[in-house]
Amino acid sequence: MISIYLKEKLKTLFQCKGKITVLTGAGVSAESGIPTFRGPEGYWTIGSTNYQPQDISTNRMLQSNPKEVWKWFLFRRGVCRAAQPNEGHKALVEMEKLLGDRFTLITQNIDGLHLRAGNSMKRTFQIHGNLDYMRCTKPCSTKLHYISDEFPFIQRHQEPTKKDWDMIVCPDCGAPARPHALLWDEYYDEEWYRWESSMNTANHTELLIIVGTEGATNLPNQIANLVSLNKKTIIDINIVKNRFSDMAQNTGRGFFIQQPSAKALPEILKIWKEVRE
Repeated sequence: MISIYLKEKLKTLFQCKGKITVLTGAGVSAESGIPTFRGPEGYWTIGSTNYQPQDISTNRMLQSNPKEVWKWFLFRRGVCRAAQPNEGHKALVEMEKLLGDRFTLITQNIDGLHLRAGNSMKRTFQIHGNLDYMRCTKPCSTKLHYISDEFPFIQRHQEPTKKDWDMIVCPDCGAPARPHALLWDEYYDEEWYRWESSMNTANHTELLIIVGTEGATNLPNQIANLVSLNKKTIIDINIVKNRFSDMAQNTGRGFFIQQPSAKALPEILKIWKEVRE
């Protein structure tokens, strides 16, 4: 539970009129039953029969053995589709409704739960992609293709059928398709992963709320560093201390809230509504 002292501090912060950015990571979806990457049951500890995820989730593997890449991502997609948005996701939907164009959500999660909960595509930057979509490997266009529920949901190490493989093509030109996900040996860009938009948002952010991530990837670190350099406020919500919680506290303006996001975000939303009233 957020302390009375911190509630009063948050009420003061929430009176700002500037841009509010929320940056989320795997910890938000862990409470919906989706494994994080680096925990004991995380995705970096489970792979195929012959490969570990650090090998599978690469463009190099996509070129040489696309079926192995798709098997791993189809397994992950099945886990994600079985999950449901939790109270943390729902609180962020309400925050967007409350703040309108002052609100931006930047997420590293590719499970699509933020959009399924109700956050808008317009204000949600999915900087690592979304497993509900695939795109052409040529590419014949920049279009993303929604993956219907007719697509296979497979278990770990399960082999898709020929009919399943026949569906994994670009609907426009018939070329092989790929998961819409940032692979381990690829780079952030604007076209697919909103790099420039994210950095521009960070540069105009008055308050950055970081939720459920420990700063293991590049773009989230750049976002937090830019907000800190601009001498704006950072709030970190996580179950463990990390570089972002240290950054938030070291500025003298921010806070570390050591709670699960599904508990902390609804409390923060309640405080925000009290300020608005």
